[in-house]
Amino acid sequence: MTTILRGITWEHARGYGSVSAAAEAYRAVAPDVEVRWEQRSLQAFADQPLEQLIEDYDLLVIDHPHIPFAAEHGLFLRLDGTGHDDELAVLAGQSVGVSHETYAHAGGQWGLATDAAAQVAAYRPDLLPEPPGDWDGVLALAAEGRVLWPHKPVDAFSSLVTVASGNGEQPMRSPDVFLSADALGQAMETLRKLARLVPAENSKWNPIQAADALSSGDRYAYVPLMFGYTNYSRTGFRPHRVRYIDIPASREGVRGSLMGGAGIAVSARTRHPEQAVDHAFWLDSAEVQEGVYYDAGGQPGNAVAWESDRTNADSLDFFRGTRATLEGAYVRPRFVRYIELQNALSEHVTAALQSRLSDDRLRERLDEGVQQWLVAS
Repeated sequence: MTTILRGITWEHARGYGSVSAAAEAYRAVAPDVEVRWEQRSLQAFADQPLEQLIEDYDLLVIDHPHIPFAAEHGLFLRLDGTGHDDELAVLAGQSVGVSHETYAHAGGQWGLATDAAAQVAAYRPDLLPEPPGDWDGVLALAAEGRVLWPHKPVDAFSSLVTVASGNGEQPMRSPDVFLSADALGQAMETLRKLARLVPAENSKWNPIQAADALSSGDRYAYVPLMFGYTNYSRTGFRPHRVRYIDIPASREGVRGSLMGGAGIAVSARTRHPEQAVDHAFWLDSAEVQEGVYYDAGGQPGNAVAWESDRTNADSLDFFRGTRATLEGAYVRPRFVRYIELQNALSEHVTAALQSRLSDDRLRERLDEGVQQWLVAS
């Protein structure tokens, strides 16, 4: 009798094509298990309540800031102690930066880093032989009208975190304080200058829209901050290939980029825990990540795939070109209500970029958010 596992991921070749193709390949490994994946929008990926999803799905592709809430509310199965501890140790050693650790909480492992990402830079090598390496160069190129920057609220918030961290002060690390006045002012000055020099519609764009625009025309040549998508670096995905590289250097070099990515978790309500856990570990194994998962459009979370000559040759060195940024990435606070904070405060960052909010008032609202949401559960 065939066991059917239902999975939910996000709507993109990177999110859906990868796991769907892997599910087909899994039939040869476990003929009595069929994994059926469904997809949801990128916005729903970030916002849809997990309490709803775990009732309908066995496997979930999720964003790592959801882990503390899910762990403390019993939404996911704990993956350590399920007979896969040796594999878990291998995956920990194959982590890209601290991506594996971001799926751990309160002494347990609640997900696996299927996909590794952070904010990175991107450019068109056919239009720009030498991309800028620091923020002065970025702003100079933007003044020529050749730069895009997706900064809808959540991406504006992410960029503020990245630039401030790169300047030497990590946000939300001190009790009740988002950033010091000086650190916030310096980061916002850079981002406000950039916002004035890129197309106005960028304030409503996400990274996919920016990558589509960068890869489709000849007007724009560079994006300084957006989450990377290996798909756009591959032959045939779009009219032109995009090369991804490390973020512009700040005082700390290319450190401080906000870490994103996605992981796979197992619903605590699944009726097939053994089969679901087995599939999750198989999906994150080096062989699968470097092979069928990558080939179907995925962006691996396993470092073996990031170091592979084959995947790098196929993607304009996407992985080697951004690895330093991933290794020095900023990890968002590990609080149960962090997602609420991010959703609420992102709008204020956009308002400040559009001069509808002063930096002093922005700081007040950001600090209020830290005091409200970054508290012990």
